[in-house]
Amino acid sequence: MVSSAALAQQGKKTAAVGAALPKVLGQYGDWGAYIASPDGKKVCFSLAKPKSSTTNPAGRNRDPAYVFISTRPSENVRNEISAIVGYPLRASSDATAEVGSAKFAMYTQNDGAWIKNVAEEARLIDAMRKGAELTIKGTSTRGTQSTDIYSLKGLTQAMDRADQECK
Repeated sequence: MVSSAALAQQGKKTAAVGAALPKVLGQYGDWGAYIASPDGKKVCFSLAKPKSSTTNPAGRNRDPAYVFISTRPSENVRNEISAIVGYPLRASSDATAEVGSAKFAMYTQNDGAWIKNVAEEARLIDAMRKGAELTIKGTSTRGTQSTDIYSLKGLTQAMDRADQECK
């Protein structure tokens, strides 16, 4: 389970969380369900930390990595996938999300990555619900390549719980 302090620290880096301290709705396998209200606007999300992280070259320092699936009713956003990679990503480079043989391009900004083609987001969510692992790959501004592998155990339950709060 991710601590509230760690989550709040990472939350500052993503619009999905903002400055508001998230409330834990439940922990399901490797995924947690959360709710926050930055600026009085409800945000519900599921979050996981990687089961394994590697960098090439090995041993490069980086902040913790996370994957978020966010719903922001006030912005008409539902099930937006984003990743915090833990260091600034190379400008104008793509990251990738992979579940099984399905591969999805992600655009990058600072230390975050989002699905490049929003129309593909539902297909990635479907693949994640059916799959066992999600792999996120990216390249830092210094050329370090990272590979983060997330377990998808508990994803469906965490998403369902978060969705209950943001209907």
